[in-house]
Amino acid sequence: MGKEAQRSFKRSRWMLGAAATVSAAALALTGCSSGSPSSSNNTNQKVTLTFSQWWAPEMPSGALQKIADDFHKGHPNITVKLISAPFASLQTQTISQAASGTLPDIVGLDGSWVNPLYKQGALYNLTDAMKAAKYDDSDLASQVAFKGSTYMIPVVNFVYPLFTNDAILAKAGITTPPTTWSQFTDDAKKISQSDGGAKGWVVPLGTTNPNGAQNDILSWAWASGGSMLKNGQPNLTGNADVTGAVNMVKDLVTSNAVLPGANSLQETDKVTNFINGRVGMMVDSLAHVTTITKGAPDLKFTVSAQPVKDGYSGTKGMLTASWGIGISAKTQHPAQAWQFIQYLMSKDTNSKLSTLANGFPGNKTSKPDFTGADPHFQAAFGIYQKSKPVNEFTGLPAADQLMTSFLTEFQKSVAGQESTSTMLQNVQAQWKKQF
Repeated sequence: MGKEAQRSFKRSRWMLGAAATVSAAALALTGCSSGSPSSSNNTNQKVTLTFSQWWAPEMPSGALQKIADDFHKGHPNITVKLISAPFASLQTQTISQAASGTLPDIVGLDGSWVNPLYKQGALYNLTDAMKAAKYDDSDLASQVAFKGSTYMIPVVNFVYPLFTNDAILAKAGITTPPTTWSQFTDDAKKISQSDGGAKGWVVPLGTTNPNGAQNDILSWAWASGGSMLKNGQPNLTGNADVTGAVNMVKDLVTSNAVLPGANSLQETDKVTNFINGRVGMMVDSLAHVTTITKGAPDLKFTVSAQPVKDGYSGTKGMLTASWGIGISAKTQHPAQAWQFIQYLMSKDTNSKLSTLANGFPGNKTSKPDFTGADPHFQAAFGIYQKSKPVNEFTGLPAADQLMTSFLTEFQKSVAGQESTSTMLQNVQAQWKKQF
């Protein structure tokens, strides 16, 4: 997942293991994805692997090539050729190549691409690759799986904590960031009623890039251990966590405790208004720490865990996005391709890669190097280590359409055209058609 795409937040992060279930009709399309290519897996032959990704343009110049070169030193028979492109371009390219059966050997993946690629049978079964290599996957932070088999591994993760403007909170008489839904609601209203002119929260509910559904509504349920799915299917009606999250956000919007014009705001509007002091709080990508410090060097702010439902004491969920990776079902060298992925997921290499990407490791034993880094990164990493990374839209069919229908009905509910219960019934009916 690209940082540019994070900023527009035109994407989704992963869900764990069995969070995705696919219909029988979809499974019928996946025949070649579980089988092995016909060529030999002789790892002693000299091969060149192609690797398409958007990562290199978002890292220091030459950094990803250096990692590929270091891999080659330890595996002299395997050369990795990088195919680099911006995220938006690569998304179109990857879907097109999958349809024509011309995917590169190794594929950088966004979570929202996995479902359509899986349905096309374009991805190699990574569970098979791991078994063939006798690989212990216990150090992997998460995997994207269908029917018990993995098709994408998140390599680097990008988290979305709560950002709070210290001065704006202090002016409203708030001494610490909120930790519960009720505290967050009270704080947002206090800020909006104070003399400073700032609003408590910024929530983009526009449907052009409909990520507000996951980032600013459903993420509240996930933070409290809730889920919008049950057995891989929509579970919105009669769901106390989802209903509570919707009602909390709706209350803040109707109470004028959020930045005006929410229905037309997009993800990129968050950090702009936070930097300009128009809002006291936002849930946003940690990658924007650098944007904030450059845009407002004197701004004092805090990053903390997203507040949870009052009374919740379990493991907190943390909205997360990732750079994922997979193998083409058409590759002639699945064993060698897996060797490169295994190298990227090794403790030291994954630490290095996540540091260069300003993200967090996909290997649970790895740790980024915070030497010289902004202290907010280290604070967020501490939260991340105690949390469960989550984004249930990853791997779902037509994820953008699911979010669009959710926001469309939410806007109707805010306008008083339907109750929360009716809204969720309507969304669930629309989602079931997609599933």
